[in-house]
Amino acid sequence: MRVLLIAVAAAFFITPAWAGAVVRLRIDYSNPRLIPSGWTLVLYPDGAGHFRSERGTTQPSKITMEPTDVDKKIQLSQQFTEHVFAAMQHGKLLDENCESHMKVAFQGWKKFTYSGPDGERTCEFNYSKDKQLQGLGDAFIGVANTIIEGARLEMLLDHDPLGLDSEMGFILEASHDGRLRQLCTIRGILEKLASNPSVMERVRRRARILLARADK
Repeated sequence: MRVLLIAVAAAFFITPAWAGAVVRLRIDYSNPRLIPSGWTLVLYPDGAGHFRSERGTTQPSKITMEPTDVDKKIQLSQQFTEHVFAAMQHGKLLDENCESHMKVAFQGWKKFTYSGPDGERTCEFNYSKDKQLQGLGDAFIGVANTIIEGARLEMLLDHDPLGLDSEMGFILEASHDGRLRQLCTIRGILEKLASNPSVMERVRRRARILLARADK
């Protein structure tokens, strides 16, 4: 009986190391050929999170206006967040051997790190044969691209308002085909453009269309 009580007491004192752990998912992305060359997105179960990008050493295009490093709080939709964390709670999804090692085009390294009361799991991959994990990687790249596009819109509004027309056309197309995801992350700049009389009417109209998509 004494041994049993000691074992129970030991379990009680060991468990709290993770019992109070904050549930979160961190995604680190890197591709030195792109601008930005890397970014980190931290997401919590309520959809709140933080995004930070690093521009890297690649020289920016003389045609495209590239935003500076982004460092901001974000809010993702409840539906998207619930889908992500339901997948993360699947114990075998973040396997250390999640990289396929197949001869495929380099897409950038994605490192997923999930932590919670049950501990921490992580894996890093360029391409994964697990369709769900590969799909989540693509989805978060789409989210990151959306946030970066939002920063670009802010820059264009301040320095090149005429450039907003073509950029909004691109966002409209890319948000339709999945290259951009979670327009709710750039709701602020879209609302600013939708009500700004100093920009083209077509820009304002496209901003209203995108805001409607952000609500879905």
